[in-house]
Amino acid sequence: MRCFILYLTVILGLLAGSSTAGELREIQLSDGSVVSGEVLSLSGGIYTIKSDTLGTLKLEESKVRVIRPKAAPQGSISNDAKTLQEKMMSDKEIMALIPSLQNDPEFKKIMDDPELMKAIAAGDIAVLMADPRFVKLLSNPTVQEIQKKVK
Repeated sequence: MRCFILYLTVILGLLAGSSTAGELREIQLSDGSVVSGEVLSLSGGIYTIKSDTLGTLKLEESKVRVIRPKAAPQGSISNDAKTLQEKMMSDKEIMALIPSLQNDPEFKKIMDDPELMKAIAAGDIAVLMADPRFVKLLSNPTVQEIQKKVK
């Protein structure tokens, strides 16, 4: 159960942008070059990257080999969550599923609740498991599909 909660926490962090927004990433391209910047979005097979040195870039998903943190993320996210987040962000199939959750009303309710988002960012499992809305997300078919793909 704890592992499943971790998946859901990382998914919500990715949806909310709290796990990626403001954090620098290294984006390794299929030609071996590396771009440093903040991943703003993945839409229609195109990553939008904001780089301090190159401005805002549009990169085709097919040209991206891997996305990884440039530096250790700050905050209280656990090493397991960091590893899971990296694995999920590097998998194009998973990253294609995550945006579909943005329009899910149950996910929106969680993302609009500042206290729950604070608990997600802190990895506070006790607070999360005490909220029936969060527990309900554990049975979401897309969340379950993502979990299967990560294993």
